[in-house]
Amino acid sequence: MVQDKRFGEVVTGWSVPPRPAGAVLQGETVRLEPMDADAHAADLYRAYSGQDALWDYLPYGPFSSASAYHRFCKETASGGDPAFYVLRDAATGLCGGVASYLRITPEAGSIEVGHICLAPEIARSRVWTEAMFLMMDWAFTQGYRRYEWKCDALNLPSRRAAQRLGFSYEGTFRQMSIVKGRNRDTAWFSIIDKEWPALREAFGAWLAASNFDVKGRQKERLSDLTRLVRAGSDPAL
Repeated sequence: MVQDKRFGEVVTGWSVPPRPAGAVLQGETVRLEPMDADAHAADLYRAYSGQDALWDYLPYGPFSSASAYHRFCKETASGGDPAFYVLRDAATGLCGGVASYLRITPEAGSIEVGHICLAPEIARSRVWTEAMFLMMDWAFTQGYRRYEWKCDALNLPSRRAAQRLGFSYEGTFRQMSIVKGRNRDTAWFSIIDKEWPALREAFGAWLAASNFDVKGRQKERLSDLTRLVRAGSDPAL
């Protein structure tokens, strides 16, 4: 059949995927558990204590007390979008961060990852990288076609993280919102389903035990493995 160039490709063999249903995502270095304030808030507050800069680009925080953070978690965990997960380090058993699915739009096959807040104990580690892999893998395995990442355009660490993980830069939406009384331009990134098989291989190679020496140092960088798959690089980096 000849493709009519006036329109996009005909989508065949695709069905609407399910919404996240709160299943635990288990990896080798991390366990992602649906957020439960009573089970997680105290340990998360411990991990975040004294790290107020973690909240700079988030629309909430920092929190003045463990009870204030517990209330926030209780309110946050009550809805299905965003759907928050807690990252539990498999080696220590401690909670070290959160991430969520949000802007969940099954009818369009689109889902976003966000609200990422990582304590220093797991930032820049296999734990958080595997957590991101597990969330992506769940989404594409379920049939989502588009996986999004958005951040404040001034948040260069987040932009670097997106590129390292294989997201392609799509542009910056100017004056998209006001956060904590300040203007926010938002940088948009995505991975689409046709890119996932190659990216999945890249993650598998990076996460393999053979990619780390006896001191836990990586031999090959994930950014080098994902670079050839990305459709576009971030001009700010």
